[in-house]
Amino acid sequence: MTAKQQRIGSGFGARSTAGDVLAGMDLSGRTALVTGGYSGLGLEITRALSGAGAHVIVPARRRAAAETALRDLPRTEVRELDLADLESVRMFAERILETGRTLDLVIANAGIMACPETRVGPGWEAHFATNHLGHFALVNRIRPALAPGRARVVSVASSGHFLSGVRWHDVHFREGYDRWLAYAQSKTANALFAAHLNELGADDGLRAFAVHPGSILTPLQRHVPREEQIAQGWIDPEGRPAEGFKTPEQGAATAVWAATSPLLDAHGGAYCQDCDIAEPATTDDMLIGGVKPWAVDPDEAARLWVLSSELTGVDAFS
Repeated sequence: MTAKQQRIGSGFGARSTAGDVLAGMDLSGRTALVTGGYSGLGLEITRALSGAGAHVIVPARRRAAAETALRDLPRTEVRELDLADLESVRMFAERILETGRTLDLVIANAGIMACPETRVGPGWEAHFATNHLGHFALVNRIRPALAPGRARVVSVASSGHFLSGVRWHDVHFREGYDRWLAYAQSKTANALFAAHLNELGADDGLRAFAVHPGSILTPLQRHVPREEQIAQGWIDPEGRPAEGFKTPEQGAATAVWAATSPLLDAHGGAYCQDCDIAEPATTDDMLIGGVKPWAVDPDEAARLWVLSSELTGVDAFS
């Protein structure tokens, strides 16, 4: 069943913050896992969940940096994980399962954007491998820890998906690299992953969502030179964000909302933005957003799941 991309009236909006979304909510006793939860958008997600009482596990490739960033946040812990390394994913998952703990929320937030051509593992393109395949393998490997009947998985996508669907003929850009198309394909993959995961996990009560957090200036843009950011209209010559950009606290809101809102109980698989279900995109303006059809197509989602399983060697749901 495909989720309807139709707003439901959450009461929140583009300027709501993660704190607004969780105001009055008690997450005591719940455990969340937030990849990339120690920098930029992810740090604000961790801060909000921890502040509401959740225990937050933060996987990190740079453990020391993560521990420094989280040292003043209660109920957080850091564990080593490199999403671009499937052996690291396997070891991380095994250690989580060994603890016997239950995971209520998983927010697949970590990612890279517009980086120079980089190959990981068996020559895989780094955006597809890190942003998508690493999270695919992680969620499949930690399936036994997902709380029966109530677990939610939130995949952080982007309006960057506007630029490309899945390039079935060349997912790893062996025929010529384009850093923006590579990023775009990985964001489409994030959305399709959530859609099919929701389908496969429905009988266990698992719900999955994809979210576009909005346009936000964070360390994610570290590979985009200042001159290019000005030319793109993201910032002015003085470095001020363009109108329509969000703060990290506002950007974290939709992921937190998708992870916790009871309004979404009957809308698993939806693509969300601005703390609501996104409407189908009617323009190519990424600041307006919405979702393109190739990012919520159930056949594309099923096809991507098969390919991802073949590449990673894991599939705990099909």
